[in-house]
Amino acid sequence: MMQNTMPWAFDQLQKLRQMRPELVENAMARLLGNEPELRWSLVIGAYQDGKISLGKAAEHLNMHELDLKTRFIELGIPLRIGPATLAEAQAEVQALNNWFDKLE
Repeated sequence: MMQNTMPWAFDQLQKLRQMRPELVENAMARLLGNEPELRWSLVIGAYQDGKISLGKAAEHLNMHELDLKTRFIELGIPLRIGPATLAEAQAEVQALNNWFDKLE
């Protein structure tokens, strides 16, 4: 029964995100925190679609970038080597800074 309600629910989430982004962001963070398989699928999909860098994907998956590269190679997921844009380069630098901050 729940599957039939999903299309309207996704539409409503998109609308709600416009008005109450913090509510939707918090709910997504909880959902992704409780559903590792969903988090993996969304993050890897975003990486493959070019929406996030490898560094950002590793950050979202709480992995070191080198470990994620190894995992991608094992799974046959193509690597995008190097940033394609300045924004992507800045995102990779930020992801590395965040990683180093966690180590301290």
